[in-house]
Amino acid sequence: MEFWMIGTKLVLLLYIAFYFVREEISHISLAVLTFLVYFCINITVYIFKQNTIKRILHLVSIGISIIACMMVHPVFSILLPLSIVELTAVFFEKKITILLLSIIPIFYIHDSFQPLYGLVAIFCFMLYSVTSNFSNMLVKDEAQIDSMRKAMQKLTKQLNENTEYIRQSEYTFKLEERNRISQEIHDKIGHSMTGALFQMEAAKRLLETEPQKAAKLLQNAINISKDGIENIRLTLKNMKPPTEQVGIHRLKLMIDDFNAKQQIKSVLTYEGNLDIISHLQWKIIHENVTEALTNAMKYSRATIVSVDLKVLNKLVRVEVKDNGAGTDTIKKGLGIIGMEERTAAVDGKMIVDSTHGFSVTTLLPI
Repeated sequence: MEFWMIGTKLVLLLYIAFYFVREEISHISLAVLTFLVYFCINITVYIFKQNTIKRILHLVSIGISIIACMMVHPVFSILLPLSIVELTAVFFEKKITILLLSIIPIFYIHDSFQPLYGLVAIFCFMLYSVTSNFSNMLVKDEAQIDSMRKAMQKLTKQLNENTEYIRQSEYTFKLEERNRISQEIHDKIGHSMTGALFQMEAAKRLLETEPQKAAKLLQNAINISKDGIENIRLTLKNMKPPTEQVGIHRLKLMIDDFNAKQQIKSVLTYEGNLDIISHLQWKIIHENVTEALTNAMKYSRATIVSVDLKVLNKLVRVEVKDNGAGTDTIKKGLGIIGMEERTAAVDGKMIVDSTHGFSVTTLLPI
């Protein structure tokens, strides 16, 4: 803002200098002195930061302009409006008041300079209003940016703390799980293997002297070993999550990630025996649902997308439907063609409908 004010005052001074040269007016030395004093005073205004000093310097600038107008030449009156606008803007909020105060001196100057003075007064008022509004906008934007920067730093700190907490929780969970598995192997499998080893050592010693008793001990060791192997199998089975839990969990994570990143809300519903869905079918379901959600985000202009998974008697039905405007003609791009090819690879079928919104249904045989 200060740059525009200084530039405007320089333009006004140049105009006065050009006027003096063109009209060949006397008092050149006094006019030059007035030029220098006025310029120094107005440069000093923008050096000091205290409002009181600024106001005093504005008053001095107005006084110099009035004296120059009376003693040197009336053309110096055009220096008054901008100084008056800058001074009165501190005390009055209504812009019409500032404009009127800057125009008042027009009644006390020479008649031939009144139109020029009025034009300069209006121009200075408009310039000051525009630059002050722009400066206020910059101040507000900077304050908003600072506020957003602080909020971002706070969120980043919280995110780092949460990430560290999650990492520590995962590590603690792994330690607890390893401890549980170790304890379970020790309690169940370790005791069985130790008992079987004792039985085989005893059978080895009795193999020549009492072969029948040795054979009995060996059979006991075999039975104990079988029980231990069965315990190992059960332990590993309990450690490994069922297929349907892995598949539906990945689908839920994908839906949650979509809701977090996009404005469209997606809802997942499912029913039926998910255990009968194979790994390959889960892979096709994930890829088709991902493609359908991406298309809904790009083209549908919808607010809600529903993902419905049902396991029926002879097939698995997955429908992705939005509440968008739909379309009269369906143009199959690479996305829909890819979905159809994936579905057809396992003897499935895909149905695309755009009568009420847009829906993509994948049918996979059981």
